[in-house]
Amino acid sequence: MFDLTNEIYQDADKAREHLESIHWPEGPVCPHCGNCDQDRITKLEGKSTRPGVHKCKECRKPFTVTVGTVFEHSKIPLNKWVLATHLMASSKKGMSAHQLHRMLGVTYKTAWFMAHRIREAMKPAPKPSGSMGGEGKYVEADETFIGGKEKNKHKSKRAKRRGGAWGKETVFSLVERGGHVRSRHVVSVTAQTLRPVIKAQVDAATFLVTDDAGQYRHMKEDFPGHEVINHSAQEYVRGNTHTNTIEGYFSILKRGVTGTYHHVSQQHLKRYLAEFDFRYNEREALGVNDTMRAQNLLAGARGKRLTYRRTSEAANA
Repeated sequence: MFDLTNEIYQDADKAREHLESIHWPEGPVCPHCGNCDQDRITKLEGKSTRPGVHKCKECRKPFTVTVGTVFEHSKIPLNKWVLATHLMASSKKGMSAHQLHRMLGVTYKTAWFMAHRIREAMKPAPKPSGSMGGEGKYVEADETFIGGKEKNKHKSKRAKRRGGAWGKETVFSLVERGGHVRSRHVVSVTAQTLRPVIKAQVDAATFLVTDDAGQYRHMKEDFPGHEVINHSAQEYVRGNTHTNTIEGYFSILKRGVTGTYHHVSQQHLKRYLAEFDFRYNEREALGVNDTMRAQNLLAGARGKRLTYRRTSEAANA
């Protein structure tokens, strides 16, 4: 249960201790050189030293638990970061920067950047471990379109730029039934674009389920268990052959984009996809409650950095 009166949301020192318990369960680890020998790490406790600073005797550099995370060099109190993290982790359809701005008592500009840093922490490892599916398992593949006007859905990128506005952006997702989802922003929905993605992400022994779109026509060559549901003939379920799981995921994604964010820029779409993927992959059905999801998100903050310059440059590109 979410308790807003919890000290980790009210006191910066308690929030830091909470973060330390997640990142350093066996004691401080130097983010500069990786030293974890507790005899070679000293906690600095001078009157002029801010709380939580340690010094490594190996590389002789000071550090806190935020070094090497998305919270590094932030002047925002850590308790507000922890609260924002919990709010975004537990809000099924997302939380807008305006809502964070009102709830945290920070400026909208600050809330916007905090939200993008937290989405950066939600991103999976550069190379997700293992393939999706496997023998006896089902993976559904489909695409959807986000933002823009319906009439611009199939316009070329050049035409969209020339017209001064972007059309709908294409999102391609793979969902393992009872498991995880992996989504990405793609430039087009052709066999040349999607086939390599599916082959790289999905185990060949998997029952791959798609609709009857042309880009999936030859997937039987790579996946002998490829099954097709014929949407053009008003067929939606045939035994275990359906794409209802992925359609359910897309409904949450679209409701979040339309109802919470209203507009998602082409430059930042990948981060919003990481946000919705994270919450789906850390859902109640897999035994992860809101508190656990927030802690997993805080744990994922390490090794990821996002500066305001990088974020704003992408927004203005």
